[in-house]
Amino acid sequence: MLDTETPSREQLVARAADLVPTLRKHAAWAEEHRRQHEETIEALADAGLFRLRVPKRYGGYEADTRTLVDVTAQLGRGDASASWITCVYSIPTWMVGLFPDSVQDEIFSTPDVRVCGTLSPSAMAAPASGGIVVNGKWGFISGAHHSQWQEIVAVLIEPDRDPMPVLAMVPMTDLTIVDDWHTSGLRGTGSVSTVAQELFVPQERVLPLPVILEGQVVSEANANAAMYRAPLLPVASASSVGTLLGLAAAARETFLERLPSKKITYTEYASQAEAPLTHLQVAQATLSADEAEFHAHRLAGLVDAKCAAGTPWRLAERVQARADMGAVGTRAREAVDLLATASGGSSIYSDVPMQRIQRDITAGNLHALMHPDTNLELYGRLLCGLGPNSLYV
Repeated sequence: MLDTETPSREQLVARAADLVPTLRKHAAWAEEHRRQHEETIEALADAGLFRLRVPKRYGGYEADTRTLVDVTAQLGRGDASASWITCVYSIPTWMVGLFPDSVQDEIFSTPDVRVCGTLSPSAMAAPASGGIVVNGKWGFISGAHHSQWQEIVAVLIEPDRDPMPVLAMVPMTDLTIVDDWHTSGLRGTGSVSTVAQELFVPQERVLPLPVILEGQVVSEANANAAMYRAPLLPVASASSVGTLLGLAAAARETFLERLPSKKITYTEYASQAEAPLTHLQVAQATLSADEAEFHAHRLAGLVDAKCAAGTPWRLAERVQARADMGAVGTRAREAVDLLATASGGSSIYSDVPMQRIQRDITAGNLHALMHPDTNLELYGRLLCGLGPNSLYV
């Protein structure tokens, strides 16, 4: 789908909602095969959802983070794994826009390009003529099977200098995929490991990690673009929460769809819908989902407002971004767990979506960047007058 003009947020959200039946159709296949179905990838591409964070000069939309949240929340109603990789692709795609324009020309020459990646510096690099040589392995690379490029992080060791973590863009054809994604949740993300062996990376495709973390634009063409007026972590935080909102919505839809035909076994309730307990569970789950949406939209609103204004980021704002991300995870999981508990023993069958929804929300909350406990502690440290104990703010 080639747009002659940039679609509005409402149009993009509607496109995502239209894909829900396709995502649901392939969700069980994706879980079984531990990757997304090709029809799902094609549908996401045809809807333009891999172009949300691509610069407009390459046919992208330069969408704000509120749009990304609302789009991926709709996708999460259909399949959390499809939503997750859409979120994950958006973050390294945004990073590409920080690189020199020649690098962008190379990467964005592929229509609907998909860039996967990580922030873990689990590889080593050495200087070489015209670039660096990288050796190492990265885990949790969501969407790797369907990507053309990967963003990698390695620790560069140079004589007479302190070790420096660097971030680089490499073609997937230069990496080896290790099919080790055997998990209990988000199985359809295909978050395998990748390996580099004596991989040469040209210098123009390498930037110091602190440059990326601070969102310092090397690109001349993107120097004044609003989308790049933010540090990486608030952008990544806002880009990640839509899937969790979608899971909370999916849990309620699944529960209410099954409710008319359910009773409560070993009670006199012929219909579960008549039980006061059910009323309390559905009401509390809905309010928890509403609270998750509040934190997601507050987070996206902060990022988008700061980007529009171009004002410097205060430490308190950066930490609040992480706190809001963690709060989305907590409240969304509360909603899912309540409805999963209310769904009874029949919901553990593999053809009932609720069991997958609960496993997926658990997996999402265990992500190192999204873990509610980590983010809550980080926020509490700042509120108590201490500095953050992490570079990732």
